[in-house]
Amino acid sequence: MAQYPTHPRLSFAERDAETTELFGRLATAGPEESEQIVEQIVHLYLDLCSTMAGRYEGRGIEHDDLVQVARLALVKAIRRYEPGHAPSFAAYAVPTISGELKRWFRDRGWVVRPPRRLQELRADVQSVRERLEQELGATPSDADLAEATGASVNDIREAASAATGFRPLSLDCGPSDDDRPGLSAFLACPDGEMEMADDRVCLAEALVELDDDERELLLLRYVEGLTQREIGEARGVSQMQVSRTLRRITVRLHDHLAESSAEEDISTAS
Repeated sequence: MAQYPTHPRLSFAERDAETTELFGRLATAGPEESEQIVEQIVHLYLDLCSTMAGRYEGRGIEHDDLVQVARLALVKAIRRYEPGHAPSFAAYAVPTISGELKRWFRDRGWVVRPPRRLQELRADVQSVRERLEQELGATPSDADLAEATGASVNDIREAASAATGFRPLSLDCGPSDDDRPGLSAFLACPDGEMEMADDRVCLAEALVELDDDERELLLLRYVEGLTQREIGEARGVSQMQVSRTLRRITVRLHDHLAESSAEEDISTAS
């Protein structure tokens, strides 16, 4: 965008007059001149974009992003505006910019997106809260908000909780006391089953290499907990035979797992 000289701040009347003159020229201008006129109009209302973006600060969206959305909405308003259909261009541009900012929050501002019902209720609660604060001279209760909006108290509380979806609290953030751990320390817990997940997958692949009789022998010994003597009696063989067979099977499983681990290390290194 071209840089136009900074002029003293215009009054509303002066800006409206200059805007009207620019839109009059825009109606008959060629493509190249039209772009220059649009840039001049944009330059006149940059402060309006900053002011409107500032109304939405502190709600989880970066200031620069809000300003960019407002300026894009300003350009959209200039493209759509028809002189004479509104008291002034500013009167047309303000709701256009406001609508784009609200849509940005609705569609892209959520990190955790709640249902549309809660999004709309949250917006209603915000406007009603401001009105009730003026009328009551105090912070309205959830019951006051529920009565004013026609929602239940539970809905009001749920909408308030949904507001954290713009900027949820990180599990890695620490409390004010640096000597204490972050939130994740209070939520996480050791999970032995999860830690052994890789081992179970590898072992399952190794067990496929055994026949049914060998797998049954492992089941009796290491799952059902039978002794070698009990297994021998059940199968009609000596305890020594059971011991030798188990040793042979475990060696095969060990070799298979060691080979798989070595192949994985080579694959990772390459």
